[in-house]
Amino acid sequence: MEQYLHLVLPALLSASLIIQLYYTFFVQGLLGRYPVDDLKRDTIYPPLSVIICARNEESNLRLYLSEVLEQDYPQFEVIVVNDGSSDDSNWVLKEFQARYPYLRTVEIRDQGRNRQGKKFAVTLGVKGAQYEHLVLTDADCFPQTDQWLKCMARQFRPGVEIVLGYSPYTRASGFLNKYVRFETYQTALNYLSNALRKNAYMGVGRNLAYTKSLFFKKKGFASHMHIPSGDDDLFVNQNATKSNVAICVAQEAHVWSTPKSTYKDYQRQKNRHFGAGKAYKGKHKLMLTFQAFNAVAFYLLIILILVLQPRFWPLAVSVYCFRLLCQLLVNIPIMKRLQVKDLIWWYPLMDLLHFIYISVMGVFALFRKNVQWK
Repeated sequence: MEQYLHLVLPALLSASLIIQLYYTFFVQGLLGRYPVDDLKRDTIYPPLSVIICARNEESNLRLYLSEVLEQDYPQFEVIVVNDGSSDDSNWVLKEFQARYPYLRTVEIRDQGRNRQGKKFAVTLGVKGAQYEHLVLTDADCFPQTDQWLKCMARQFRPGVEIVLGYSPYTRASGFLNKYVRFETYQTALNYLSNALRKNAYMGVGRNLAYTKSLFFKKKGFASHMHIPSGDDDLFVNQNATKSNVAICVAQEAHVWSTPKSTYKDYQRQKNRHFGAGKAYKGKHKLMLTFQAFNAVAFYLLIILILVLQPRFWPLAVSVYCFRLLCQLLVNIPIMKRLQVKDLIWWYPLMDLLHFIYISVMGVFALFRKNVQWK
């Protein structure tokens, strides 16, 4: 038995490689092979209610609200829930209402320490919506084109109750911007490809759609109202089925946002996201934990082999290069489609940092208290 002990690390590395190749080709590869249909003139689009929650977003409303209000869509309304803003958001909304009669507002007075949070604001927006099909975004977001709503709405085929969109971050200088955009890409790659294999587990509120009847049938956010975050991913996690989810990745429907520019602000944002992750379904927590654990283990095994068993260095290097080649083969077309092709050359470094970061954050999230939306 002892004569085979020296093969343990190479065997574990090979097993880790096989698992990652499965995720690469048979899960993430689904997104690369997913066709994007062209908009058709004869498509019948359902009326839409677009819901935006805003708290102290005066400047963003001035910058981006018109991009939503001027969508090329036959019938829609825009509902802005002004969640206790202390700036001049109310006056900005009145100015827009004078020009766009289909803009409606819901006012929530500042409740101080008793403020309910974003889920309460979203709930009021849903209750005030006139139409069955809802599209949600944030006040600091803007759609890439005026075809955004059409692209999202055409995914509401019979039986579809949830549509998962994609929301990239704008490009800027600095390493943090590169990492934030790569992490956003990896997150989207994972949740969109899993949705295609009928295992949807999350969505992002910057670009998300679902039906009003589903919201009320499942009692909205009642089961996780005590968690400040999760108005998007937890709603999808708890209400997605194998047959009621579609995705929309057409570039015309990408909804952009400006990322955090300091590590402190970015960390605060991620704390909220990981706090919601604790409430995911058990099978999804297990899936995501195993995926991250296997990726980190892959790098650790390579390091251990190079340090403890240097005679196997050709194997370790070959396995790493083969894995990287397979990942690039699948990811490059997807990165171009999701508009992060400038990060292709950064992929080896970012992939390593990404899995280390989410593993560490996942551990700390187990002991972290809930944080507020804003």
